[in-house]
Amino acid sequence: MTHLELSDLVVGYGGNAVCAPVNLTLGAGDIVAVIGANGTGKSTLLRTVLGLQEPLSGRASAFGWPVDERERRFRARVAGVLDDDAFFPGVTVREHLVLTARGHGVPDAGAVTDRVLDHVGITGHGGAMPHTLSSGQRRRFLLASALVRPRDLLVLDEPEQRLDTAMRARLGETLRAEADVGTAVLFATHDDRLLAASGASAVLLSDEDAVLLEPAEAPGVLAGFR
Repeated sequence: MTHLELSDLVVGYGGNAVCAPVNLTLGAGDIVAVIGANGTGKSTLLRTVLGLQEPLSGRASAFGWPVDERERRFRARVAGVLDDDAFFPGVTVREHLVLTARGHGVPDAGAVTDRVLDHVGITGHGGAMPHTLSSGQRRRFLLASALVRPRDLLVLDEPEQRLDTAMRARLGETLRAEADVGTAVLFATHDDRLLAASGASAVLLSDEDAVLLEPAEAPGVLAGFR
């Protein structure tokens, strides 16, 4: 089954496109990075994929349905993290994650949450309020909020941001492991090492074209933007 299909998808604001039309298909186990210079529409594309923004033209569908984050069937299979902080007020980090997991019908939500907290390296902060975390810890917390959910499609916007070197290395392994169990993964990145560690192919965005790159060539192209 096709997990994500983008057909001549044009994204932007106020009727103005920020990149060329994108054509992309992801199935189970596919992992693709969205790369390009700053301002080429990477985040805008992911927001559109997550149903948070209407496309200017073309089509984005997940599992055969138009993307729409208001649809329960969409939320049940798609987990995403953008570059913004979002958390329930008045609950601790662990409580937030348990509530998220339970809300998505995860059995043994507490045990799943504890495993994910350990995996992202913030077990010792489970009792903290999210606003007290450092920026790097909040990024780990947001990643955890996606990893406690069921997911057949995982969408991440520059997940390496504000992470230290060791956690970036673990993140590459995590993305590869997600694909290995059949999750389709789409993520934007500026980190060629993360791209190489994940083994992702890539779509290179510009205002002229959207070019698909094989895993072996993608990290070298991305390194050129440094």
